[in-house]
This record gives sequence, structure tokens and C-alpha cells, in this order.
Amino acid sequence: MILVTGGAGYIGSHCVLALQSSGYDVVVFDNLEKGHLEIVNTLKVKFIQDDLKNLAGIDGVFERYKIDAVIHCAAHIEVGESVINPQKYYYNNVYGTLNLLNAMIKHNSHKLIFSSTAAMYGEPQHARVDENHPQNPINPYGRSKLMTENILDDYDRAYGLKSVRFRYFNAAGADAHARTGEWHEPETHLIPNILKSTFGGGTTFEVYGEDYDTKDGTCVRDYVDVEDLAAAHVLGLEYLVNGGQTDCFNLGTNQGHSVKEIYAACERITQKHIPVKTGSRRAGDPASLVADNSKAKTVLGWSPRKSLIDTISTAYAWEKLLQSGSINA
Repeated sequence: MILVTGGAGYIGSHCVLALQSSGYDVVVFDNLEKGHLEIVNTLKVKFIQDDLKNLAGIDGVFERYKIDAVIHCAAHIEVGESVINPQKYYYNNVYGTLNLLNAMIKHNSHKLIFSSTAAMYGEPQHARVDENHPQNPINPYGRSKLMTENILDDYDRAYGLKSVRFRYFNAAGADAHARTGEWHEPETHLIPNILKSTFGGGTTFEVYGEDYDTKDGTCVRDYVDVEDLAAAHVLGLEYLVNGGQTDCFNLGTNQGHSVKEIYAACERITQKHIPVKTGSRRAGDPASLVADNSKAKTVLGWSPRKSLIDTISTAYAWEKLLQSGSINA
């Protein structure tokens, strides 16, 4: 049995689908603060609604089920909010994870896949960031993930808890069969926000800053398809099952796209003109962040397969469903 925390959310739900298609039995643990019951019902998965900050709740999952491994996706993830309210991020992302780890040790479950982030690298010092890049996060969200990675190192040395830490770059897209997708309230990610602006009378999309030291003045990011991310989690699980040691891996495409390039691609796919305006920079945003993913390719045999056009196309199909109100609990 594989436990997926945050399995009613964006990346977690795609991991559930990938696990199910690989023959794994899955139980989802989610407080539904950001996740959605509609997604759980679509996944047809065992579900426990509770919060990792409640130690008794997560401990009860291990008492009820024999958990062979955990995929830990539950976290607060908004960079801007973490700058304004760091307490929320440390309490949830660090304390909640400690409760999970302690329950795992208590019940002799010693394999963990952890959703980490490229935000822990801070301002990149190289054109492409590898896993040995200095870790200098510039926002509390990134620091909360770095703290957790440090804790996982200590828990491996002390208790033999083995972990794979996936440092996501910019997850995007949706399930190719539109069973799940990106559904945040409020939505803070670039691609769904551009797509949302094509509905409801064509609201204006806002670009946060055009004065970065990049090719066109807008932020450059590495957009990796969420289905490719989910496939990596299955490979990471198999790596641990086969005796793999604690390690970290970047999940990205090795390619960077600017905000203006994403905007233009969304216009091509939607075949709509999207009104745009320029706003000020957001706190905590580096100018460019692009992955070197060679380690994941070499060690895990993982490679991203979806193109940017594939990714935006599935995101648009999913957004149409959300806007139509046809996703029911």
C-alpha cells in the first residue's frame, strides 16, 4: 500500500493515477484545504480526510493500513504568500512533515518520496542548475523545503529512513484524459492564469515585471509536464524498493521559457487574443530558473516526454472543464 499525502491536490492526484496504472494500491491523505473531493471521487481511491498537523490522524493511517512507502505531496506552495505569512509555511510544511516522519518510523515504514522544489536554490549561478548548486532560498517556501531535506538526511542517518527528494521546477499541464488538473483557489501559477483570462469576457492577464535580466525582460522558467513528474515518482519508488539510497533529483526539461513566450504559446493554442498589462515584480521571484536534469536521467532512467505545446493543450482542456462547471463531487 502506498500512502499519498496531498493526493487530492494537483501533483499528488497525478501521482495517484501513475501509481494506479502501475498496479499499486493507494490511499490518499488530504485535509482538502487545497485539494478537492471531486478529484478523489474521480480517482476512485481510498481516502482519509485529516491534517498532517494532527499527529493522531496520520498515526491512525499507519495503524489502519500497512504502508510500504509514502509519496509526500502535501504542502503550502505559494511563494508570495510565504513571504507575507512565513509562520503558516513553517508550521505546515516542516511541523506537518515531522509528524509524518515520526509516524513512519513508529510503524517501520522507511521509504519516502518527497516533493521538494527548485526554489531552494535561490538566484541561479549557472545557466542550468544541477543538484550541487548552492542552496540559498530567497523565500520562506524554499527555506521550508530545504529544512525538510536537511531533516530527511538526519532521519536517514539516525533511523534508516530512505528518501528520494524531487526538486520540481515549474509543474504544468493536466492529465491527458482530463481526470485531474491544476485547480488552485486562488490560482497563482502562470499557465492556468493566462488560460483563465480567455474566459469570462477576456479579463486582462498581468505580467509581473518586464525589467528582469533575461532575453525579453520577463522571468524565465523550466516548465515540466505534470504527467512526466508523476512518472518520475513511480521510478523513484522503484529505485527505493530496489535498495536505492537517499538522494535528490531535479525534475525539469533543461529548457527555459519566458513569460512572454508562454503567453504567445497560449494565444496560439486557444486561438484567442489575450489582453495583457505589466505589473510590478513579485517578492521572492528569481529572474531565471532552468534545470539540469541529467542526474534523474542517469540514475532513474527518467526523461520528460511532453512538449510545451502538449502541456498547454492539456491545461487548456482541463480549464474548459473547470469553467463549464462540469466537474461534480
